[in-house]
Amino acid sequence: METRSTASDATAKPLLAINNIEVIYDHVILVLKGVSLEVPEGGIVALLGANGAGKSTTLKAASNLLRSERGEVTKGSIEFRGERVDQHSSPTDLVTRGIVQVMEGRRCFEHLTVEENLLTGAYTRKDGRAAVHEDLEKVYHYFPRLGERRDAQSGYTSGGEQQMTAIGRALMAKPSVILLDEPSMGLAPQLVQEIFDIVQDLNEKEGVTFLLAEQNTTIALRYASYGYILETGRVVMDGEAKSLAENEDVKEFYLGVSAGERKSFRDTKSYRRRKRWLS
Repeated sequence: METRSTASDATAKPLLAINNIEVIYDHVILVLKGVSLEVPEGGIVALLGANGAGKSTTLKAASNLLRSERGEVTKGSIEFRGERVDQHSSPTDLVTRGIVQVMEGRRCFEHLTVEENLLTGAYTRKDGRAAVHEDLEKVYHYFPRLGERRDAQSGYTSGGEQQMTAIGRALMAKPSVILLDEPSMGLAPQLVQEIFDIVQDLNEKEGVTFLLAEQNTTIALRYASYGYILETGRVVMDGEAKSLAENEDVKEFYLGVSAGERKSFRDTKSYRRRKRWLS
């Protein structure tokens, strides 16, 4: 059997490890089928795949948000800093420990101002008002547009500003790892670039680890160090981001680039690729 490379050094335990999990909704619908991935501390790991591949479900499993949608992890385990967190940890417990999710679609509190939204991210903290204010100013440093719009009602801000608010709110919780779900969705390319530049800055300057789920494979592989590709609830390929970006199958099926004549869908079914990649 082929030994797959991992996203972390063999001698170091990953910050977050998802080990062969299965997820079922409504007790009958199997969505994830033996998904495993590792996120090293200080890394940016991309979780790639088409809509419905299981990316959001994987993130919600890691942040223990499945129960609100009648889902549950039925097999496997999830570990954070070497300890299991999938059995008895509530979502609030995980936020306190350092796992924070930014949901798909941003989900700001529309009736609150930008600043009020940001401050809700600090609700689990117990380190005092001065520390919270210091981090609020840090968010405005990385997102100067939010500083300009701090008193604006969030429901009347742009999609890009709402995405920045959602990421800034996650930062206010002082996370070790941010689970970022579809940050490019619905945004103009220039805004997407701006947000990913800020993600890179937060990773390099603040040491924030990111696991990001993205359909935009091109930009995700440009910023990530490692990537996993999901199809119908299974990891079908993983590797260094540069290697994935140069892989001919990935270019054709996910980047829309083909060295020769583009094949029809009938000739490029996912199970044929999976057999080749996993054999």
